[in-house]
Amino acid sequence: MKAPDFIYHRASSVQEAVQLLDEYDGNARILAGGQSLIPMLNMRLWRPSALIDINRIEGLDAVNAQGHETVLGARVRYNVIEHSALIAQRLPLLTNMIRYVGDRQVRHRGTVGGSLVQGDPTGEMPLAALTLGAKVKVVSVKGEREIPLTSFYEGSYATVLEPNEMVVSVIYPKHPPFYAFCEMNRRHNDFAVVSVAVAGEIDEQGHWQDVRIGMGGVNESPMLATDAASLLNGSRMTDEDIAQAAQLACTQADPPDDIRASGEYRLHLLNAYVRKALGNLRREASSAFSKSPVN
Repeated sequence: MKAPDFIYHRASSVQEAVQLLDEYDGNARILAGGQSLIPMLNMRLWRPSALIDINRIEGLDAVNAQGHETVLGARVRYNVIEHSALIAQRLPLLTNMIRYVGDRQVRHRGTVGGSLVQGDPTGEMPLAALTLGAKVKVVSVKGEREIPLTSFYEGSYATVLEPNEMVVSVIYPKHPPFYAFCEMNRRHNDFAVVSVAVAGEIDEQGHWQDVRIGMGGVNESPMLATDAASLLNGSRMTDEDIAQAAQLACTQADPPDDIRASGEYRLHLLNAYVRKALGNLRREASSAFSKSPVN
């Protein structure tokens, strides 16, 4: 199928783009990478009156270190995340997870902002942003606001964005010292069936702190296993702790049945992959400490 007719605008500034969004009163879409938008148009699942191309707006593809925070413009493409030395240094979990996204063609065009707005429940970029505690900065004709990822989604493929708001950047806080990621899919770089991202740090007594466990593919949107993380905070993350955390994570999940897997199978996978990711997290920390110089 072909996309329905639409009016094409090429915005030269953020102000022009949000003004156009406001004029179309919710019946226009932002075009950046187009990796999700164009297929939706071609299948006629979306029928906007206009597309607003933001590819020539300066600054939306910038990567900036601002103190402990790292700010990625909404138009930063996946291949930039994959190869940027700055992102690898400051957001290593993001660099790790981006290699699971699609193929090289998709990573050449796809953008971090587009992925977050699309809100695929199995998407790696929404899961990474949620696990790392990121915020999304959005702009409209009324001004700007920052939305934590924990409040960004209100359902499957649905965000809290107003029709006249546009994502301009994603703000990541200081990255935890230890992290791990596991994903299961039916074919290499296919959509994930279940994915788990974990991060945390250890205090001087060997107790884990600020543990975060992000889960993808097990609800209408990526979610945090808050009960499991609370269990692990202050613990030494023993095998028993990890097993209990995996069980708690499963009780919070509500996985769907679809063409890739049943909800029951997803719960089975989730238990296994939470245990695997936490085991890798603990192993990474142990390795780092074993390499530390002895005073």
